[in-house]
Amino acid sequence: MPSADDKIPDALAKDLRFLAHDLSNSLETIVQATYLISQAGPPDNSLRWVEMIDQASKEAVKINAKIRELLRSHSV
Repeated sequence: MPSADDKIPDALAKDLRFLAHDLSNSLETIVQATYLISQAGPPDNSLRWVEMIDQASKEAVKINAKIRELLRSHSV
């Protein structure tokens, strides 16, 4: 359990949670759009780019989840 000195102030934590939530929404749109494009059968040369976008967006989702977990564990 983090000590009181490790806590993020309420106002900052609230702002960061709001931003993380909005980021999650945007990332979910990217993940879903990438999936739909890949299912549409783009030309082979385009599929490589779709796969790169998919991989990067899924990594960004993981990073955002870690940020949200840190906020939960370090909020006042």
